[in-house]
Amino acid sequence: MENLSDELLIETYHKAIELELNQDFIDLIHDELLRRSLTDRIKLSS
Repeated sequence: MENLSDELLIETYHKAIELELNQDFIDLIHDELLRRSLTDRIKLSS
């Protein structure tokens, strides 16, 4: 996940939710968003 840009990580998160992918995978992405302090940006881009 560290290789993904912030924008791509956010897009991946939204797409994973849209496609109803495995919750563990979505949680993994969300944890990385938290680590990068990007949670405010996922709310803005929703």
